[in-house]
Amino acid sequence: MTKPALQQTPDGFYLNRTPWFAFLLLCCIFALWAAAASMNDVLIAHFKKAFLLSDFQTAFVQSAFYLGYFFVAIPAAMVVRRFSYKTTILIGLMLYMGGCMLFFPAASTAKYGMFLMALFVIAAGLSFLETACNTYSTLMGPRETGTRRLNISQTFHPFGAMAGVYVGSFVMFKDSDATREQLTQMSASDAAVQQLAMIQSTLLPYKWMIAVLILVFVLVAITRYPACKGTATADVKTRSIGQSLARLARNPRFTFGVLAQFLYVGAQVGVWSFTIRLAMQMGGMNERSASWFLLGTFAAYFVGKMVANLLMRKLHPAQVLALYGVLTIVLLAYTILVPNISAVYAAVGVSVFLGPCWPTIYGLTIDGLGEDTGVGGSLLVMSIVGGGVIPIFQGLLSDATHGNMQIAYTVPLLCFVVIVAYAVSRMRHSRGAQVSANAVVAS
Repeated sequence: MTKPALQQTPDGFYLNRTPWFAFLLLCCIFALWAAAASMNDVLIAHFKKAFLLSDFQTAFVQSAFYLGYFFVAIPAAMVVRRFSYKTTILIGLMLYMGGCMLFFPAASTAKYGMFLMALFVIAAGLSFLETACNTYSTLMGPRETGTRRLNISQTFHPFGAMAGVYVGSFVMFKDSDATREQLTQMSASDAAVQQLAMIQSTLLPYKWMIAVLILVFVLVAITRYPACKGTATADVKTRSIGQSLARLARNPRFTFGVLAQFLYVGAQVGVWSFTIRLAMQMGGMNERSASWFLLGTFAAYFVGKMVANLLMRKLHPAQVLALYGVLTIVLLAYTILVPNISAVYAAVGVSVFLGPCWPTIYGLTIDGLGEDTGVGGSLLVMSIVGGGVIPIFQGLLSDATHGNMQIAYTVPLLCFVVIVAYAVSRMRHSRGAQVSANAVVAS
């Protein structure tokens, strides 16, 4: 049977069918930014020892990274509006490569601040990628399957995350590394030699990343991508981003979605950032052994995504989000209250229920925004800054309780209370819309 010609729907935003090669290549980019984010979780444990940092200071790894999203998302939306989704993706890949390259002068100077700058540049590139790819994946096919398509794209995320943790952990961490206690007991010169060796070990994963990014850049450059930018008149297209922002600010459904996304990303990053530290504390193990628990979180994350994709064939996405949110709260409560190694397994289990949250909140929030879709998507990407804010509160709470990592998991639990409230509000809206539709049909 001959496939129908690839065409844009009358509104110019969606496609009549999905161009699978272009879509799958887009999905691979989701894995690339997941690898960068998951390596941060390894860097937190690594830098804590290499630079002798407190939990609060290590949280600045995530702050530097996620502030890049916050400051660059609106410029990325402007590039999408002025040029195309494809151009935005290519710019993002170049910035990602540039940030990876900055790890080399950072390692040569052994300055924590230089590493934070490199992470900021990487995140700037990822902001371009996420601003383009999250919205674009919802548009590359029929409108009614947009949220499901984004969930499929996000299924590639855990593969990248697992690769990032595996490569990062088993290249950076070595059994021969001195412990933090041993470093503090060494002479200044001996400790400096050990610390420099640990800092230099961060470079190899980023060399490999640069090679992969070059390959993906070439493939995206030579692949045809439809515009999916709407068929509005020139007058509508020239309206300012400020007008879009004003309309979105008056949209309570959208603003609640941005808050939910901010808290979700913060909670997710907080859960993952301190998994290694929690395993070390509860299980009395070193960083390398504890890294297996972090690797397990991403395997659990993948399983949760696959199950959610199946559930969404029968249930509304908001129902799945509410169910997963409640189960997340239960597991986080167990992590906080149970004083043995099973608390670590509960923290790993939380990731089963994180899987559909980002794409579902994103898809539910941008649905029906029309000409404001691009700017709305960029604001949702800006909300990723939650990943740089929430872990700081976890670090502060841990330091205030003498390093009690279990108590620190109270912060993501509170975030999920709000996320469940958002899911319930969307469920009510969908039921109201269905009742209205039925009334129209009956009349």
